[in-house]
Amino acid sequence: MSPYKTPKTRHLGLAAALAATLLFTGCATQAPPVAIKEALPSTAAQQTAQKVVAQAAPAKPVLKRKIALGRITNETSFGKSLLRDSAGDPLGKQVTDLLSKSLTESGAYIVFERSDIGKLKDESALIGTKLNLVGVDALIIGSLTEFGRKTQGQSGFASSSKKQVAFAKIDLRVVDANTGLVFFATSGAGESSTESSSTFGFGSQAAYDGTLNDSAIRQAVSEAVNRLSTEMAARPWQTYLLSAEQGQYFVAGGKTQGLRPGMVFSVQTVGSKIKSPQTGFDITLPGREVAQLRIDSNFGDTEDTEGSAASLVSGAIQGIKLDQLVVRVKESN
Repeated sequence: MSPYKTPKTRHLGLAAALAATLLFTGCATQAPPVAIKEALPSTAAQQTAQKVVAQAAPAKPVLKRKIALGRITNETSFGKSLLRDSAGDPLGKQVTDLLSKSLTESGAYIVFERSDIGKLKDESALIGTKLNLVGVDALIIGSLTEFGRKTQGQSGFASSSKKQVAFAKIDLRVVDANTGLVFFATSGAGESSTESSSTFGFGSQAAYDGTLNDSAIRQAVSEAVNRLSTEMAARPWQTYLLSAEQGQYFVAGGKTQGLRPGMVFSVQTVGSKIKSPQTGFDITLPGREVAQLRIDSNFGDTEDTEGSAASLVSGAIQGIKLDQLVVRVKESN
């Protein structure tokens, strides 16, 4: 046999080498880059949905509930050690901060600080002023009840994949500030992950990603706030009369809460309170409508100082103490 290769043999050798090169090049480029994957719906999708719902909602007053954040703690084994922050619970503080931010951004609440009330009192004493606390409609108490990470992976003859997953769940309960009764409880869960894969050793690599923890907690908080807002929005809306001067009436609540000139409201008496023999709680009996007011204008600079001027449309208020009346939205609005 001749030691020299024929042209046909050389061509076959070149073709085989080229095929092998393309095979390994293709394998190296097939692996996807590292990508963060959030559980559906994502935080961004939830915030977008909230804005769409708010813009599409009927033009009705939106009473901003006064909400206080109480104890929010980490009840899981994650993040607990002898070197834990002596001033409190770091992971619990993170949940509290995210919850406060989410409630404020929702536009449906006026949020008051209660978890760090001691620091507020110290600061007030330092500057020589009296801390003027405002009563709230409800107090939120809760905890981070589930939190952890896991790594999932698959490997084959030529390929492998690795997926890091973080999961978080928070449980909240809403307490009536006057009675201490828990009138609503809810929870929120969130999951976030990152995935990498390789073929024949080529592809993306993923180290430990600590941001997955934050993303999972943020999603859990967002889901819990959405459920809380749905419950609070279903509760009756009402406000109060501030003053009556020369036939003009001033109502608490203004433009921020959705009160606009031309809207008509029902003025009703405050029903009597009777202690229920069955439950032991005070039950407020239904009041009666005595008048109707039309909003003429708004005043005030901020949501906590706003009010509205109104005039009488029908009925009479004379002879009734203002603190014995409530102003409620009419369904026709």
